[in-house]
Amino acid sequence: MSSRRRRNALLLQAACVTVTLFMGIPLYLIALAALSSREALNRFPLPLLPTDISSDTMATFLSSTGVIGSFINSLTVGISTLLLSLLLGVPAGYALARYVFRGRNPYQWFLLFTRALPIVVLSVPLAQLFLTVGLYDTTYAVTLLHTALALPTTVLITAAIFVAVPRDHEEAATIFGASAVQAFVRVVLPQALPGIAAAAMFTFVLSWNEVLGAAILTLNQRTLPAQVLSTLSWSPLAFRFAGGFALVLPALLFIAVMRKYLLNMWGTTLR
Repeated sequence: MSSRRRRNALLLQAACVTVTLFMGIPLYLIALAALSSREALNRFPLPLLPTDISSDTMATFLSSTGVIGSFINSLTVGISTLLLSLLLGVPAGYALARYVFRGRNPYQWFLLFTRALPIVVLSVPLAQLFLTVGLYDTTYAVTLLHTALALPTTVLITAAIFVAVPRDHEEAATIFGASAVQAFVRVVLPQALPGIAAAAMFTFVLSWNEVLGAAILTLNQRTLPAQVLSTLSWSPLAFRFAGGFALVLPALLFIAVMRKYLLNMWGTTLR
């Protein structure tokens, strides 16, 4: 039995290493190309180790017209989408977890159905609507679209987390004089924070990486992915790598911060 467990552990570690390499090697190559000099990037074969590090390409990309503004727009949209999704999704997830009401199951199916729709199906009608109400080419329009895309995930994740929180804890709080809102804020919400953090991570990354809807709904107030898509299609290869690295790095930093928070909340279960 011990040899079988050892073999299973080795297979699990091999699978983890394979998945890590599959996801990490492209990120490494993008970072290497973005931080290499033009001469190193034009060599053949390309060196797989950093031999000529230079920040000139990244500096030129960041100083290009519209890049800093689109970066600020992406941060604004990402944070606004995160806050709005949590504001709407957490109460909805709590209602799904705690209450039985007519239409509960169809409501969950409807959430999954809206997530299955292609982004272009939502973006084109929304573009016409936003043109009518004066929201076209604003960060508010992109925030609303991204919130609509993120809400199903937020609701379903938080609902699953609230189901795992014992109802007895909430009932005990009400017995000792807490109102329903106080019991939720002081007892249920702290226990659900890891799941809420996970939903926040998915929401921000989804908003940060989404490009098609942002490109359709904006012209001058574009997010960084839409700006990169529109300006780097005819740019030299070095600037394309720089744009890709600029897109990946903030999302990785956000995931690293949220992962640390999740580990602090859940302890060694994620290690």
